[in-house]
Amino acid sequence: MAKPTTIEDVQVILTQPGNARLAVVKVITSEPGLYGVGCATFTQRIHAVAAAVEQHLKPFLIGRDVSRIEEIWQMSMVHGYWRNGPVLNNAISGVDQALWDIKGKQAAMPVHDLLGGKCRNAANVYVHADGPTPQDVTDRVQGFLDEGYRFVRIQQGLYGGGRTGSPPPEDAPDGAYFDPKAYRRDTLTMIEHVRSAVGPDVELLHDVHERLAPSDAVLFAKDVEPFRLFFLEDLLAPEDLQWFERVRSQCATPLALGELFNHPLEWRTLIERRLVDFIRMHVSQMGGITPARKAADMAHAYGIRTAWHGPPDTSPVGHAANLHLDLWSPAFGVQEWYRPSELEYQMFPGLPVVRDGYLYANDRPGLGIDIDEQLAREYPVHDV
Repeated sequence: MAKPTTIEDVQVILTQPGNARLAVVKVITSEPGLYGVGCATFTQRIHAVAAAVEQHLKPFLIGRDVSRIEEIWQMSMVHGYWRNGPVLNNAISGVDQALWDIKGKQAAMPVHDLLGGKCRNAANVYVHADGPTPQDVTDRVQGFLDEGYRFVRIQQGLYGGGRTGSPPPEDAPDGAYFDPKAYRRDTLTMIEHVRSAVGPDVELLHDVHERLAPSDAVLFAKDVEPFRLFFLEDLLAPEDLQWFERVRSQCATPLALGELFNHPLEWRTLIERRLVDFIRMHVSQMGGITPARKAADMAHAYGIRTAWHGPPDTSPVGHAANLHLDLWSPAFGVQEWYRPSELEYQMFPGLPVVRDGYLYANDRPGLGIDIDEQLAREYPVHDV
């Protein structure tokens, strides 16, 4: 029997080519030159994730057979007893995605082929258009349409902060004070303006970002129904999931949720009760490709689609992992896309590219992406 390929080292690469602090895990094997990379980015607690990988997972993983991805995932999840939190899940994800990358390289196949093969040649993506006025948002949308995009998320003033209907109390701290009534009123005006300008064929999305109280959220979901959004994102926080039954009973606005989820019970309940139309978990926060493919299969069984979280604080490696899931899963809906900088394309060779609103993989073995470690070191993370 041939000697198995084992984990020889586990490294964490921290870098910041843009505003987000990124964590990439590199798993080095006993086979010379064979390694894999995975996304472990939890940008707000990046040093905690690095410590979890280097001080807890690494000693546990050295010497283990790289082919046993499922076993390694399951053992890593229960090894510390307490589980399903964002720090641990992201640490596990970095290893998990790297192991899938390694398995693809060993098989000389891209990860989407390992999962079962393509259901599509490329993935529709949506991009973000924001601005201070409805016309500014409309102009940005039109610019994206001119570039070939067909799905656009529209936001006025990002997530509605920065304005208030009344002045704050005396000696209140500086900051953006949120007025839910002003947000609802202004956002409805903006969505109506954009829809009137671009017509019915453009797929428009909007992210509430959990800014509304549940009763206000129910009303808002009803109010946007006439504008036929592709989906309304993060209408409620994970703590308020039971309110989705009331939303569902009162309107047909498509709903998307999941970027803050850590535990399978969070998305399982929504899927089983068909309370949302799209699951959009952050793949590294849920623990990597291994749990994501299971969630996608479950969603497909219930007629729910995927829209994996894809902001700038998912590393390019994580975006590559998202795309492999998108190309494979019959449950695919749309993919969030953040328009990487030229620096990121240099730092992460193999980063997927967009053409005419579609995201394309390169079909190299594994995840098809790597990291230029020397260049990454030239852009260290900022600690504030």
